[in-house]
Amino acid sequence: MSTTTPPLLRTAPAPGRLDRLGIPRSLALGFLGVLVMMTGVGVESNFVTPHMVAVLGSPPATVATIVTGASLATLVGSYLSGALADLVGPRPVMTVGVVVWVVFEVLFLGALHLGSVPLTAVAYTLRGLGHPLAAFAFLVWVNVTAPVERRGAAVGWFYVAFTGGLPTLGSLFALGTIPALGGGVVGETGAMTASIALVVAGWALARFGVRLPSGTQRIAPAGESPWRVVTSGIRLTATRPRVLMGFLVRLVNTAPEFGMFVVLPAVIADERGWGQQRWLLMTVCVYATNILVNALFGWVGDRIGWVRTVRWFGVVGSAVGLLAWWYVPQLVPAGSHWGYVAAVVAGCVFGCSLAGFVPMGAIMPALEPQHRGAAMAMYTTAAGGAAFLGTGVVAVVLALGGGGAVVTWTFVGLYACAFLMVGRLHIPQHDEAH
Repeated sequence: MSTTTPPLLRTAPAPGRLDRLGIPRSLALGFLGVLVMMTGVGVESNFVTPHMVAVLGSPPATVATIVTGASLATLVGSYLSGALADLVGPRPVMTVGVVVWVVFEVLFLGALHLGSVPLTAVAYTLRGLGHPLAAFAFLVWVNVTAPVERRGAAVGWFYVAFTGGLPTLGSLFALGTIPALGGGVVGETGAMTASIALVVAGWALARFGVRLPSGTQRIAPAGESPWRVVTSGIRLTATRPRVLMGFLVRLVNTAPEFGMFVVLPAVIADERGWGQQRWLLMTVCVYATNILVNALFGWVGDRIGWVRTVRWFGVVGSAVGLLAWWYVPQLVPAGSHWGYVAAVVAGCVFGCSLAGFVPMGAIMPALEPQHRGAAMAMYTTAAGGAAFLGTGVVAVVLALGGGGAVVTWTFVGLYACAFLMVGRLHIPQHDEAH
């Protein structure tokens, strides 16, 4: 009789604490890397426009045009992040994004030193391609790595890292660094120079801390030409109605946020008498609330269904929160302390509800599992386009003679459209009843 011991069966490692939270252990340092990278990107977020006006001596309209160019480049980078990750894998795309950002950040700072408006415009615009390539390529990596039962939570943690850095920790870094480096324009230049080190450090954490071979593997189906892979997101949107609806839902998601940041400052600071500092404090509270619950709603989506979470917590919750954020400040006594607190709470309800859209980052690739990078390309493009939609709605409504209330109800109408579209995004995840 043989006494040979049968070989041990290989079993998958048991989920650890990070896995149970929704962070794949194999990607943990990548999440930290994104946080550090986006902290570097966010250093200048609250002062770069007035800094350019002061250094270049250009009118605000000229600087606004430069910033708009960078926003358009960010849209392009957002699309290419998913499309290129589909073609060559996420890791090389992250590296390309960081190289682009660092090279053109150096050129941008040099152009400012020379006082050259054209060179500043070119460098700042092209730099806008960099950070979406680096960050959103990692989001694609998250989607192809996280198990489906925890994918919503994983996407939520990505947004904790992304928005935790830009603008939150980036602004805090600037707050301490600017006075330490001399204050004023000199301190601001020093802070932007220091931001390069943060971006490189974050990339290094992700590049050398995540060793998964999937980082350099093609995601798109074999046999598709590079051109078809890169353009597949556009083709999917044109030929797959559900992908188009998912794109539009994500577009609507944060558009009201950008719109209210146009119409609310004058209401809170001037009309209601709380001043600019309290308005800024209110926005910090709204952002902080959103960051705190991003991962929570990813977890909720994994438990009760991604579509159900987006539809009821994201769409309905955001519509209710948006109405509260507009009307509560109008209904409480102007200038009162308790009225301000009530207005902040209303804004935080809106910020919290925005996180209900987090599962859209899992829904989009699930709509087209054979073209996950392409679907994510359209998702990230919509994320970048939300700012244009939000400010565009405000511009059109104000041009037609409407005020803040009309702007608010217009956004509520867009949420109603999103409610209808979400109900048609049937995906094979849990028991999604609509």
